[in-house]
Amino acid sequence: LPILFPQQSGLYEYKIFGGLADCPPKLCADVYMDLDFRKQWDQYVKELYEKTYDGEKVIYWEVKYPFPLSNRDYVYIRERREMDVDGRKIWVVLAQSVSVPQCPEKPGIIRVKSYKQSVAIESDGKTGSKVYMYYFDNPGGMIPSWLVNWAAKSGVPAFLKDIQKACLNYSKNT
Repeated sequence: LPILFPQQSGLYEYKIFGGLADCPPKLCADVYMDLDFRKQWDQYVKELYEKTYDGEKVIYWEVKYPFPLSNRDYVYIRERREMDVDGRKIWVVLAQSVSVPQCPEKPGIIRVKSYKQSVAIESDGKTGSKVYMYYFDNPGGMIPSWLVNWAAKSGVPAFLKDIQKACLNYSKNT
C-alpha cells in the first residue's frame, strides 16, 4: 500500500504487511540474508556478492531489467538483528544504499543511488511468519514514474511469493 508520494521523485514509498505460511521467522530471515541462495531463486539477479571495504561489509547487486531498459545496480549496506520486544522475538533487517569508491558505476548499467529497506519478521503464532516491510528505491533513468510505481505494486507481492517458495526449498539446498 502506498503511504507517501514524495513530490521530488514522483515515486511511492511502500509499507507492506503480509504473512508467509509455513515459513518460520528465523528461516525467513536466513533465506533473506543468504545471497548465494538468492542467486538460485531470484530470476532478476544478474550479479550479487558481498565484499568488505574499509572494514565495512558492502553488497553489490545487479538487477536484470526487461528490454529495452538498462539493468540497474545497487551498492548497499545491511544489518540483521534479533530483538526481544516484550517477550516477542523479532528479526529486523535494515538496508540502505551507500557510495563506495571501490564500486564505481559501470557503463550501460544505471546505479540506484536512493534505496532503503526495512524488514521486521516475527512468528504468526503457528508455523509461519508475519512480515512488515518498508521499501523505497529510485531506479533512475528515463522510466516514467507510473511504470516504476506499477512495477513496485506488482513486484512486491510477487517477491513475497518467491521468498515463501524459497523458504520451503531452503532446508533442502543447505
